[in-house]
Amino acid sequence: MKSWSVMGIIVVLMATSQAADNTSTASSWNRWRQLPPPVRNSFQDRADFDPRVRQYILPHRIVWQTPAPTVENPQALLEKRSGQVTLDAGRPCVLRSKESNAAVLLDFGRELHGGIQIMVWHTHKNKPVRLRVRFGESVSETMAELGGPKNTTNDHAVRDQTCLVPWLGTHEISNTGFRFVRLDLLDKDAFVQFKSIRAVFLYRPLTYLGSFRCSDDRLNRIWNTGAYTVHLNMQDYLWDGIKRDRLVWIGDMHPETMTILSVFGAQDIIPASLDLIRDETPLPKWMNGISSYSMWWILIHHSWYLYQGDLTYLKQQQPYLTGLLNLLTKHIGPDHRETLPPHRFLDWPSSANPKAIHAGLHALLVMTLRAGADLCQELGEDQIRQKCLDAVARLKKHIPDHGDSKQAAALMALADIADAPTMNQQVMAVDGARRMSTFYGYYVLQARARAGDYQGCLDCIRQYWGAMLDLGATTFWEDFDLAWTENAARIDELVPPGKKDIHGDFGNYCYKGFRHSLCHGWASGPTAWMAEHVLGIRILEPGCQTVRITPHLADLKWAEGTYPTPRGLIRVRHEKTADGKIRSDIHAPEGIKIIRD
Repeated sequence: MKSWSVMGIIVVLMATSQAADNTSTASSWNRWRQLPPPVRNSFQDRADFDPRVRQYILPHRIVWQTPAPTVENPQALLEKRSGQVTLDAGRPCVLRSKESNAAVLLDFGRELHGGIQIMVWHTHKNKPVRLRVRFGESVSETMAELGGPKNTTNDHAVRDQTCLVPWLGTHEISNTGFRFVRLDLLDKDAFVQFKSIRAVFLYRPLTYLGSFRCSDDRLNRIWNTGAYTVHLNMQDYLWDGIKRDRLVWIGDMHPETMTILSVFGAQDIIPASLDLIRDETPLPKWMNGISSYSMWWILIHHSWYLYQGDLTYLKQQQPYLTGLLNLLTKHIGPDHRETLPPHRFLDWPSSANPKAIHAGLHALLVMTLRAGADLCQELGEDQIRQKCLDAVARLKKHIPDHGDSKQAAALMALADIADAPTMNQQVMAVDGARRMSTFYGYYVLQARARAGDYQGCLDCIRQYWGAMLDLGATTFWEDFDLAWTENAARIDELVPPGKKDIHGDFGNYCYKGFRHSLCHGWASGPTAWMAEHVLGIRILEPGCQTVRITPHLADLKWAEGTYPTPRGLIRVRHEKTADGKIRSDIHAPEGIKIIRD
């Protein structure tokens, strides 16, 4: 299997200019405004404009096929051919069914979002033929039947369906997340000649402004994979998954937002997604039906404002923001404990631990009210600001039991209601990367960095997120447990006898078996984390007016990269000298004050 780097991704995906040193990325909304007036005026509003583009991707390899003579010349599907069907068939791939089924399974090399285009030359009696088309994020998902013990589904996106393909014609099918596709000819005593089968890749044409390289290529691949994972989920709105969970989940958006800011800069998909859920969740309802997700809405706005410094947009949130903060301050009991109602949720792996849920929600409420107080100060909402600060003071009088949960311990450390080094030593650093989650792994890394354990963080990233790469991942998953890796087959191979199916045999809660998403934006945390802590780039004032740069190389020899800001790119390179000190070369755009530590 060939490896692929961020440069490979950029070459394949990007159609936009790389000359972006002194400008933030052009948003899809800006591109809409640049359309010719007759075209632009035909749209009622921006919801009528699709910011995405289509690109055709050839299969990377043939994974499997039924025996000859049911399949002839499958290698032809790997050849680049014109996108036009012609009268004369030249070296087609043929599926031919007589007494047995005819099928072929294709690997497109990496996770994609979209569908496939099937180009057909000739068919039996020049009639349409029926094909069964199965999409999968793993080989084993593509080979599975719907239902069954491994929970194969068509939830959120239809990935297993039957279609008619025409004689001398082209047919496109599906809109889902996939890497693998299996096609079966269903008609008996029939044949179909394929000229080409191409993935129709649907994505936003964004420039990768942020970058990261260091002396450890495993970490480079992890940074790239996290960036690509979120890029795939930047569709109509910011989704959490491209196969399943094609929805705007506000809590899940926070790590995605941090990754987008560190890779693509300010993108209009973030405020569009925030506003969508705000408008669909009148108070006192909770966003996505989860109280913690309404808190994440405030925390995302805090991160967005710190990056953008856009007071006009923040003022648009003022009525809802102050109303939500008032609501949250009412959920504190006389014993100073949070009293948030059901549905009480941090992440799935912690959902069976009531102590962890309480500790996490309590800490999250502290973090949210502090962030709300900061935003209220910018808005001149002095009364609400003080109400938030008073509520924080009350909440800090109760120190919850973390329930031996890394997620809860991390939030307690980040909320400053527990000592970060103590939490790291007693909970977060225990047994390395085990008992982690792809969502809250980001906050565990943030808390361990606060404890000064940068080496432990890099080891955790290598072990946990790197293990997904070792299993053939090209995007990061909804959830992952290192225990699953024991005797497990890769996702890009047929599961050998005696091996475990890493996709179909594992998972829990809503992600059992093949329902498990293998491209989930909330899993991208290491990308944002390495920009902040390895490159050391931390925003101190709204609009990136002041940025502190404090690199932490741990066992790395060097690290370099770029970070997009509203004023242009910050460029850094850090090298460890013979005496263990770090020599840094830093270039920042005009108007940004750099504080070096």
